[in-house]
Amino acid sequence: MRLYETGFLIAPNITDEEAEAIIQQMAEIVSQKNGKMIKLDKWGKRRTAYALKKFNEAAYVFFHYEGGPDIPLELARRFRQMDTILRYLTVVKETQPNVRKKKKAAGRTRAKESSSEESAEDQAAKPEGGAAQAKTGEEVSHG
Repeated sequence: MRLYETGFLIAPNITDEEAEAIIQQMAEIVSQKNGKMIKLDKWGKRRTAYALKKFNEAAYVFFHYEGGPDIPLELARRFRQMDTILRYLTVVKETQPNVRKKKKAAGRTRAKESSSEESAEDQAAKPEGGAAQAKTGEEVSHG
C-alpha cells in the first residue's frame, strides 16, 4: 500500500451541494477500491493563478489516502469524464524519513554533547582558572 495525495479543482459555477456530491462520489471510490482515506481537505473557493476553462477561481479539494495504484487511475478516469473538474493531480507521497531532519537532529545532539563536555571541563578548571585569571587581571591593571 502506498500513500497518495490527489488534488482537484471544481468549477465555481456549480452549487455547494453539487460540489459536495462530487467530493463524496470521489471519496467513495477510494473505499470501493479497498483504500483508506487518511484526510479529506477542502480549501473552498480560491482564486487561480490563471484562467482555467474561462474561470478565474475554483473550489480546491485534496484527498490524502493509502491504497493500490488502481485508485488514482480510477479517480483520473472519472475526473476526465466530468466537465466540472477543471484540473487534477495525483502524487505519490514519500514514505522514507526526511534526511534533512535526521541531519539537523544529529547536529543538535552533537552540539549538546560538546557543550556539556566543555561545561564539565570549565567547572572542573574553575577554581584554578578563576584564581589565575584574577592574578593576571591584577598584573595588567598595575602594569
